[in-house]
Amino acid sequence: MTLSISLRGLIQPAALLRPLPRQMPRPNKPSPREEQHRTAPSVNLGGVHVTLLDSQQAVDLVIERARTGQGLPPLGVASANLDHVKHFGSGSRWEGILDGLGSTQWLTLLDGAPLVARAQELTRTVWPRLAGSDLIGPILDAAQTSGLRVGFVGGSPDTHALAEERLAGSYPGLAVAGWWAPDRTVLSDVEASRALAGRIAASSCDVLVVCLGKPRQELWISEYGHLTGAKVLLAFGAVVDFLAGRVRRAPARVQALGMEWAWRLALEPQRLAKRYLVDGPEAYVKLQKSSGDVCRSNPSFGRHSAGASPGESPALPRQQRPEGFSPVTEHTDVAVLVVAYNGADDVVSLLASLLPETCGQSIKVIIADNSPTDAVCRALRDWIGVHAFRTGGNFGYSGGINRAMREAGTADTYLVLNPDLRVEAGSVLALRERMSVSGAGVVVPVLLDDDGSVYPSLRREPSIAGAVGDALMGSRLAGRPDWLAEMDFDAESYAHAHRLDWATGAALLIRRDVADSVGEWDEDYFLYSEETDYLHRVREAGASVWFEPLARMRHSRGGSGSSPALDALMAVNRIKYVRKYHSAGYSRGFRAAVVLAALLRLPRPQGGKVFGMVCRERRWEGLPRATGYPAPVEHLRGFPAGAVIIPAHNEAAVLRRTLDALTAPLASGAVEVIVACNGCTDGTEAIAGSFDGVQVLSVAEASKVAALNAADRVATRWPRVYLDADIELPAEALRVTLECLAGGDNVLCARPGFRYEVGGATWPVRSYYRARNRLPQATASMWGAGVYALSRQGHDRLGVFPAVTADDCYVDRLFDGTEKTVLDCPPVTVRTPRTTPDLLAILRRVYKGNAELSGMTGAGTRLTVRELARSARGAGPALDAVVYAAFALLGRRARPGGVTWERDESTRS
Repeated sequence: MTLSISLRGLIQPAALLRPLPRQMPRPNKPSPREEQHRTAPSVNLGGVHVTLLDSQQAVDLVIERARTGQGLPPLGVASANLDHVKHFGSGSRWEGILDGLGSTQWLTLLDGAPLVARAQELTRTVWPRLAGSDLIGPILDAAQTSGLRVGFVGGSPDTHALAEERLAGSYPGLAVAGWWAPDRTVLSDVEASRALAGRIAASSCDVLVVCLGKPRQELWISEYGHLTGAKVLLAFGAVVDFLAGRVRRAPARVQALGMEWAWRLALEPQRLAKRYLVDGPEAYVKLQKSSGDVCRSNPSFGRHSAGASPGESPALPRQQRPEGFSPVTEHTDVAVLVVAYNGADDVVSLLASLLPETCGQSIKVIIADNSPTDAVCRALRDWIGVHAFRTGGNFGYSGGINRAMREAGTADTYLVLNPDLRVEAGSVLALRERMSVSGAGVVVPVLLDDDGSVYPSLRREPSIAGAVGDALMGSRLAGRPDWLAEMDFDAESYAHAHRLDWATGAALLIRRDVADSVGEWDEDYFLYSEETDYLHRVREAGASVWFEPLARMRHSRGGSGSSPALDALMAVNRIKYVRKYHSAGYSRGFRAAVVLAALLRLPRPQGGKVFGMVCRERRWEGLPRATGYPAPVEHLRGFPAGAVIIPAHNEAAVLRRTLDALTAPLASGAVEVIVACNGCTDGTEAIAGSFDGVQVLSVAEASKVAALNAADRVATRWPRVYLDADIELPAEALRVTLECLAGGDNVLCARPGFRYEVGGATWPVRSYYRARNRLPQATASMWGAGVYALSRQGHDRLGVFPAVTADDCYVDRLFDGTEKTVLDCPPVTVRTPRTTPDLLAILRRVYKGNAELSGMTGAGTRLTVRELARSARGAGPALDAVVYAAFALLGRRARPGGVTWERDESTRS
C-alpha cells in the first residue's frame, strides 16, 4: 500500500499536541524460549541490526510472545530487505528508530536476496530468507492452534473481503479480531491514529498484522503499537494483498535466483519503479559499505529507553505551579534565549504564547537585544521575570545567543527561539519529553508558516551533490534522492520523530551538558549557517539531534529581511562552513556549486549583485557583520536643544522605525518631538502616542503644510527639524544639524546628507537614481532628502508654510548658497520606489510642486540638461542619463494645483 501525504495534511489542532502516554505495566520475566532467542546471533547489515533465525524459530518466538506477553512491551517484527535498509539503515532518515528507544521491542528478520548473501558472507553460514509473505502462513496455523486472536490493518475494504473469504477456507478455526482499512488522513493524524489503536484494543487482538508499506507501518507501530493491546505486531507490507490473492508470489525458481524484485516490478511498474530502480542501488551501496559487527546476541532486541524498565519510558515530573516566568537567578527546567533586532511587537507576541507553558514547568526568559534603540527593552518593562538587556551592538544571531547564554544562569535545558515565533500549547513539554526518551542533545519542533502549512525546516549535511541538486532544481522535484537535496521535502519526515543532521535555527532545545561541552556559537557567522555549524559540533561531541512533531511553532520567517547583501551572505557562509570541515579540494567543488546556483538565478531581481559578491572573495569583507553601537551615554551627554516636527498622513507602516531612531535624543530631555497626524485613519496616532515624550497633534485636514503649521504653533524649541515620517534620522546627524543652526553664524537652513536605498527596485529605477546622484543639485539643495532644518532666524524668513506641494523646494529657494548647507554627518536613508509606476507617481508630485512655485523657469530646466550631459561619462552613466531624462519627461505631464500629494506605497508595505 503506497501512501502519499501532503505537508498540509500534517497540520493538527494545538489541542492534539500533548505527548502520547508512554507508561506501560512493568513486565513479567521473559520466558525461556524468549531468552533463547534473545541470545540468537545478529549482524549489522547496512546499519540495520538483523537477528539471524530460521523460519521455525521466528514463528515460535512470535507465538510464544503472543501467548505469554501480558505485561511485556509489544513485539514489533519487521523483515529487512533493501527497502528496509534504505529507510532505516546507516545515515537514513529513520536510523535508530527501531533500536528500542520507544515503547515497542523490535525483532528484525532477514529478507531480500542481497541481504541474505551479505549475511552469509559475514557469518560464513547459510541463512534462509524470512519474508513476511513466507512467514504469515505458519504464523496463522500456529495462531489457530493456540487460539490466538489475529487482526489486520492496511489494504482496502475490497481486499479485506477477499482475504476474509480465503482465510475462512484455509484457516476455519482462526479467530479474526477484526479488519481495519485506515486511509492516509487517519494515519497522519495523531488523534485519529490513537482512536484507531483504541478500537483495535477493544477487539482483544493478540497478533496484529500491519500492512501499510515501509516505512509507514514500522513508524505507526513504534508510535501507536503499545496502544493497540496486541502483544505482537507484524510489519508485513503487502501480506494482506497476498492473502487476498491480488498479488502473486514469484515462482520458486525466480525466488531462488534472487529475482523476485524483477517479478514484482513487472507486475506493478508504476508503484515499484522508484523503489527498485532508484532507491535500490543506493541501498545496495549502503549494504556493502556499512555492514559487519557480527555478535552472538541481538543488541537491540530487548533494549528500551535509557533509565526505564522494559515497556516504560522515563516520564518528566509534572509540576503544579502558577503561570509566570521565573527570575533569571533561579535554576529552571528551561531557559529561553531570544535574540531580538527591533520588532518589539513580535517579541511581546512570543512571550504571550510562551507564558501558558510555565504552568507545568519552570521557565525563565533571557532576551539579548541587538537593536540600535531601546524600543524592545521598553516594550518589555512590564513583563515580570523577563530579563531583557541591550547588547550594545548588532552582533548577529550567534553573538546574541552567546550573550544571552552568559546572562542565563543555570537550567536543565536551553531553548533558543526566534522572536517571530508563536509557541503552540504543549510544545515545550513535548520537546523535553523527546529529549528524555531519546537521550538527544538537541530537539527541534515543527515550524508552521503563517498560513498553517508545514515549513520544510529539516536539513541534511551540506555536500557537493546536494548543492548541485539544489542549484539545478531548487524546491522542484521534491521526490529526488536524498543525496541530491539539502532540504528535506518528504512529508513523512514531518510526521514522525527521528534523528537528523540539522534544522533551521529558529527553535532549538539544547541539553545543558551538551551546551557546556560544545561551547559558544561561532560568531564568524553573522547570520546563516551558524546553526549548521553548532549542530555539526553537537554531533561531533557524540550527541544526537532529534525532530519532535508534537512540538509545533508558527514562524513568520523573514525577520532578518532580504537584500542582495543578505542573500550573498547566506551563500558565502555556506562556503565558509564547508571550508571549516572539509579539504581544500572539496571546498572548491562546493563553492563551484554555490556559484552555479547564483549564476542560474541571475534573472531574478538583484541576482547580478548576489552573483558578483559570491564570485569575488575580496568583496566578502563588505558583507553584513557584527558592529557595535556608540555608548548610549555619548548620545545623551550635552545633546543640543531643538524640535523635530513630523507630518504624518496614514504612516502606521513606517512611523515606528522613524520614532525608534529618535528615542535617544528624546531621552536626553533636550529635544521635543511633535507628530502632526493629518487626516489619519490607520492608527498612526496610536503608534505615535505609544512613545514616551512624543507630542501628538490631530489635524483634520489631510494636508502636509497644514500639519507643519499646526506643529509650528505648539513647538517651543529652536532650531527645528522637519522630517518626513518615512525617514530615519540618526541621532548623530540630528546633533550635528542642531549644533550647526544654533551656532549663530550665517547658516539659516541645513540638512544632513542622504543615501538612496534601492534594494528591491527594478533596474530602470536604480538607473534613474544613479543618474540623480551624479547631479550637483543632489548634494547642494535642501530638497530630496525628506529632511531639512531651520534656525529661528531662518524660520522668521519663512513665516508660515504656504499651500504648496513641494515644501522642501519652497524652503530651498528662500536662501542663497551662503545661507544653507548640507552637513558632513551620518546620512539619512531615503528608500526609493521599487517600480516604474511608483517612481512616476513621485515624479509627478515633484514636478507638480515645482510648477506651483513662481521661481520655476526654463533656465532651470536647461541647467539640469547641461548637468546631466556633463555627468554622462562612459557607457553606463550615459545610459543612466537617458533613463533619467525619460522619467523626467514623463513626470512633467502632471498639471499644477491642489495641496495633496502622491506618494510611494511600495516602500510602505
